Amino acid sequence: MTEWDVKKLRILSTLRDRGTVTATAEALLMTPSAVSQQLTNLAKQLGVPLLEAQGRRVRLTDAAHLVLRHAEAVFAQLERADAELTGYLRGEAGEVRVGAFSTAVPALVVPAVRLLRAEDRPGPDVRVREAEAAQAYELLTAGEVDVALSLAAHAPTARDPRFTLLPLLADPLDVALPAGHPLAAAPALRLADLASDRWIFGGSGPWSEITTAACEAAGFVPEQAHSAAGWTAILALVEAGMGIALVPRMAARERREGVVMRVLEADQPRRHVLAAVRHGAAEGPAVARVLTALSRVAASFG
Repeated sequence: MTEWDVKKLRILSTLRDRGTVTATAEALLMTPSAVSQQLTNLAKQLGVPLLEAQGRRVRLTDAAHLVLRHAEAVFAQLERADAELTGYLRGEAGEVRVGAFSTAVPALVVPAVRLLRAEDRPGPDVRVREAEAAQAYELLTAGEVDVALSLAAHAPTARDPRFTLLPLLADPLDVALPAGHPLAAAPALRLADLASDRWIFGGSGPWSEITTAACEAAGFVPEQAHSAAGWTAILALVEAGMGIALVPRMAARERREGVVMRVLEADQPRRHVLAAVRHGAAEGPAVARVLTALSRVAASFG
């Protein structure tokens, strides 16, 4: 395999740009003889002539120009590596592990990663782990994630010295109705208007608690017709006319033709989404950049 010496390739590139060995030597703080010696050695390493005499000057051969076309790509990649390494040493790059519940991954985490990638400086390498919202603080405590997205219902007290909590958004809950539901087009729909309907929600866990609490706040106890936890299953049941369901707006992008999503009026319930980190971790530049990106995405829901 041909040996490519980056230092010597840079000398060859400078010679192309400066035109003479003397000017190259001045630019690189070398002697002309050292420049000539390095280029002679590079030609031996590559096995092709790089320079040819042209009067009292030298010019690059076709082989030298071919070599430099590839060398420029190498130089560009090294510049990117150097920039990323600089960011890493400043703490702005590196790896940040994010644990997030299922609807938060496409709604918050993925757009936040896109924001970071669009910036004109190296960003952290975000590694995503899908996990139930209730697991967030276990994962943080165990050191398995650096940032965790959870629901306020599962958050410890703000006085807990182990964690720093950052409120991200109050996610509105809309109601999913079958397209043929009598109230699918009703004006000013309220949750209380749906008290006699059959409901679809999980048998236990956070979504069961959120649904029952919202309905009870509206003055009724929901009749559970079916138990399901995944939004694909819930919306399929709604589409089939088997019941209705509360759906967080973050998850509402999974639309079905036979389902009508209605925004509730005065009594619209919400679920509160938080980002959590171990206490002190928010001061790290890499984690801080991820939190800032998540906050920017969350603000777009307002």
